[in-house]
Amino acid sequence: MAGMKRGRQEAAARSSRVSGGVPVGVLSGAGERGTRARVARLILERGPITAAALGERLGLTPAAVRRHLDALLAEGLIEPRDVRPIGRRGRGRPAKLFVITDAGRSAFEHAYDDLAGSALRFIAERVGEEAVAEFARSQVAGLVERLAPTMRQVPVEQRVRVLAQALSADGYAASASQAKSGGEQLCQHHCPVAHVAAEFPQLCEAETEAFARLLGTPVQRLATIAHGDGVCTTHVSPHALAVRRKHAPPGESPDDA
Repeated sequence: MAGMKRGRQEAAARSSRVSGGVPVGVLSGAGERGTRARVARLILERGPITAAALGERLGLTPAAVRRHLDALLAEGLIEPRDVRPIGRRGRGRPAKLFVITDAGRSAFEHAYDDLAGSALRFIAERVGEEAVAEFARSQVAGLVERLAPTMRQVPVEQRVRVLAQALSADGYAASASQAKSGGEQLCQHHCPVAHVAAEFPQLCEAETEAFARLLGTPVQRLATIAHGDGVCTTHVSPHALAVRRKHAPPGESPDDA
């Protein structure tokens, strides 16, 4: 865990630092910094959007908007798209729309990661590690509350697939498959909070506990992206095993039943 934390710090040092969601290398001067961040954020939230609309919403002159757009374009954080004309096109250049790029979106995500990590470090230092665990459980409580009614209605053999679909909708790119050793395997190919979870494993632990509650059977986390694995992999025990464990007499192994 310590090695991963150092690796993240070294990677952060190699990359541009983030201010207001935009790498500082894009910005020139203290006054420009906040305005350019606002331009980038508005493109993220409202894009595709024209330069004229940006100026109107932010109260900027056309020259100021163009200066910020040129800087963001040069860094590859936004990209232009031509507006498809409707009807006859008048004289002059067609207006361009601006959208955020994957690199621009990553810059915002990196800023959110830093903020989340700082908040959790503050909680750990001021209140304690158990408070971090409680926070993590509160974060996954929404998933449990949202899916529990559905899980009670679907057949047990479909629950892992339904959970995978819900996780994919939340950005985790999840899939479900049969495990060779028995049971099922839930894989998450993307983790939006991997950098934060590398420092705070309580996030992964709370998620695993939530999976067990939703699926109604024991689960075991085999690998995580936060620990350097390519995929977060969770083994889901057969539901029949959970039933045997529930009804097994005290002191008797359910495997012997």
